[in-house]
Amino acid sequence: MIERILEPEVMDSVEEAFAYDAMDHHVVNVEFVHDLIATGCRWQGSVLDVGTGTAQIPIVLCEKIADVKIVGIDLSKQMLVLAEKNIRAAQLSERIQVKKLDAKKLPFQDALFENCVSNSIAHHIPSPAQVLSEAVRVTCEGGILFWRDLVRPESDMRLRHLVQKYAGHENVHQQQLFADSLHAALSLEEVRSMVAELNFDPAGVSMTSDRHWTWSTKK
Repeated sequence: MIERILEPEVMDSVEEAFAYDAMDHHVVNVEFVHDLIATGCRWQGSVLDVGTGTAQIPIVLCEKIADVKIVGIDLSKQMLVLAEKNIRAAQLSERIQVKKLDAKKLPFQDALFENCVSNSIAHHIPSPAQVLSEAVRVTCEGGILFWRDLVRPESDMRLRHLVQKYAGHENVHQQQLFADSLHAALSLEEVRSMVAELNFDPAGVSMTSDRHWTWSTKK
């Protein structure tokens, strides 16, 4: 297993935000929403999207589930500028709110959200256990926690293969962003260990692609 090399917790330059938003995430975002819906989760209450970035997943979710309301949080001001632009373009301002908040210390009351989802935030956090703990706290009983992120490759050769396979069509800067994210990602066992410490079944964390882990559980 290669060493975990942290990347900046916040992608807050204009260039990084635009580079991220311009990358083709459509297929993985649609798969994320499809798999989330397949859990059978309820949609009566609000959904919290942790690390919403430019709000691509909330937009896809709103396209699939009528009347769902989503609060997306991120620590990057520049990401949220683009998120608000994307939300307006999709005419979803009444259903998606975005807020600049730190996922390690959320201001929300306990059990406020029906479901809590996240795609690709854990690898940005040096110690993600606190973020997972906060996610559990603000999710209501019976709600779904559905989290997905990259898995750190076992070798540099494997990392290069994944970059070429999934970002080979992107520009050099975007390829480097993806490579850095893979280097910063957690291993499957590291995620399972954190989940077990929160008194959830570590078997709820599984490999769901050649580069992603997913934690799906009911609180």
